[in-house]
Amino acid sequence: MSAMKRPLEGVKVIELATFVAGPCCARYLADLGAEVIKVESFQGDPLRFTAVNEGRPAGEAENTSYDLENANKTCICLNTKSKAGREAMEKLIASADIFITNWRQNALERSGLDYESLKERYPKLVFGIVSGYGEKGPDKDLPGFDFTAFFARGGVMGTMFDKDNLPMNVIAGFGDHQVGMNLSSGILAALYRARETGYGDKVVVSLFHSALWDVAIMLQSAQYGHPSTQYPISRKKIANPLQVAHKSKDDRWLQIAMPRYDFFYPKFMEVIGRTDLIGNPRYYPQSALQDNLEEFYEIIKESIAKEDISVWVEKLTVADLPFAVAKTWNELLVDEQAWASDCFHAMEYPTGATRTLVRPPVLFESTELPPYKRGPYLGEQTEDILVQLGYSKEQVKAMIEAGDAMPHKAQ
Repeated sequence: MSAMKRPLEGVKVIELATFVAGPCCARYLADLGAEVIKVESFQGDPLRFTAVNEGRPAGEAENTSYDLENANKTCICLNTKSKAGREAMEKLIASADIFITNWRQNALERSGLDYESLKERYPKLVFGIVSGYGEKGPDKDLPGFDFTAFFARGGVMGTMFDKDNLPMNVIAGFGDHQVGMNLSSGILAALYRARETGYGDKVVVSLFHSALWDVAIMLQSAQYGHPSTQYPISRKKIANPLQVAHKSKDDRWLQIAMPRYDFFYPKFMEVIGRTDLIGNPRYYPQSALQDNLEEFYEIIKESIAKEDISVWVEKLTVADLPFAVAKTWNELLVDEQAWASDCFHAMEYPTGATRTLVRPPVLFESTELPPYKRGPYLGEQTEDILVQLGYSKEQVKAMIEAGDAMPHKAQ
């Protein structure tokens, strides 16, 4: 069977968004075949200028962060505050199926780009918006990043660390990527309905709500008050020690995952060489274990510490028990499974470097892998897009001279 066309070919997306979550969503739609036009201010998306945070070269020649979120798009630079720039923005939206933004409500309303205004003119338009805390409630207008609205306010940073240690070092993009994929899910559903009925919708995804969804199992469990659910907690007191990472003799962390404690316990005792504990009423069944958690934790800790990680990998693999070695980022970059399953793409840059970039985590069996074209330079397609909107070359030149639009300026 020959490869089918990508599923969103013929769909047009206008993106007025910065940083990660909104652009991530639009990039995924571009991978699915949509035409995505990114609208940037003359200053550019701030993500273009975060090199110092990531230890990479400054400038546009090798911007892996920007490419990750903006591959397969084109870019137009407009002054949306000027009359002519705003008119061009209106023409772009009029030609689109989907509009994606992370502007806050007040800014959208001032520009006439809020959903209530747009749906009157374009009832079929699907409007996707990323926010920090949602569109309702006392904090709806607060600025939100994943460090704050997702990790901190969303119950991740304040709970998911060993009580005896400091909170985790959070990383950029972790919550944003989840928000972007959540938003794409809602947008695709709304697009389907728009095609069926002629009416679009506003799709709202927030960092805060996405974090609550991610921690939902434990958030719901916490209300029952059992000590094992009151995070942050000491790793020695987690209700199921077969869900905790333990350190090997060569200082590698081995994460085991055996949620059905009673089912896995006898087999795991065999693997770690403690068959003498099979059926021990202090540790089995799990209900009895709860009075002896720290004691049993120390038994597992001491057992795992007796062998190098390679020994545990072999033993657990043979026993068909669920586990993984905690990998570093440098190890992941050369992970055979990641490359074999098309998680990565090798991007060649004008600097002469080849860098590993991650693909969005949705693949299709009968559709070829999408291209991984670098993100557009600032204003790279400004003139071409304006011409496609019906402006003459003379009009485009006049807009550029008047400061209504900006073409790419080579660095």
